[in-house]
Order: sequence, then structure tokens, then C-alpha cells
Amino acid sequence: MAEWLDTISTHWFWLSLGLVLGVAEMVAPGFFLMWLGLAALIVGGLDYFLPITVANQVAMFAILSVLTVFAGKKFLRENPIETEDAKLNDRGARLTGEIVTVVEAITNGHGRVKVGDSVWSARGVDAAIGSRVRVTGADGAVLLVEGGLD
Repeated sequence: MAEWLDTISTHWFWLSLGLVLGVAEMVAPGFFLMWLGLAALIVGGLDYFLPITVANQVAMFAILSVLTVFAGKKFLRENPIETEDAKLNDRGARLTGEIVTVVEAITNGHGRVKVGDSVWSARGVDAAIGSRVRVTGADGAVLLVEGGLD
């Protein structure tokens, strides 16, 4: 590498990269970029206090990135994020117990039901158009229903 690269203060680059990755994690959360940002901050901090060549900084960033990602993954596995609403992002599960209207007859176990202003595929006992059925669960984007509510 060029010798002049070893004489500049590269710690500002690493610290800035760490902050940019931290902000990117807030904009597009996924618990991944923050670990890379942490690795960049560590490299920037070490470079501030110790003279480290650019090649060693890049190698250190690569190694620390892998270590922080795996450490973060282990931490999250041992300390899962708990929510008050376990069905928060599971629309099908949230509909369990709801009464819905059949809009395409359920024949041979398959049909479509109206839920609010949307129409979902449904699987369950045969039911005619206009029948009211109860959602008992979901299998992906298909609602499981039981009939006989009319």
C-alpha cells in the first residue's frame, strides 16, 4: 500500500463508518449493521490510541465484524426480545376467533372469505356464499375456518 496512507489519521474514517452503520441500522433495522458499526468503532478507537497500519486496520475490521456478528447472534439467542403481543406480526393468528363471511363458496375444503376490506383464501368445511364462518387458525396466508354459524 501507499506509505502516505499510514501517516493520515484514519481513526476518523472508522469512527464515522461506525456511526453511519449505526444510523443505517436505525433506518433499516435488522440487528446486523449495528454489529459491523461496533467493529468499526472498535477499530477507530484502537487506531486513535495505537498506530496501526491501514492494512492491519482492514484485517482487524474484518475479524471484528465476524466476531461481533456471532457474539450479537449468541446474545440475542440467550436474551430473546420479548413482546407483550406475541401475535403482533402474525395477521392470520390475530384473526383467530373472528367471524368472517364466505365470498367464494368453500367446496372440497377450499374457498375465500372476506375479512374487513380484504379477501383471504380459506380452508375448512364446505360453506355457501354469504355464510358466516369462524376463523380457527391460519396456515400461512390461508385461514382455517369452521362453519355453521348461520
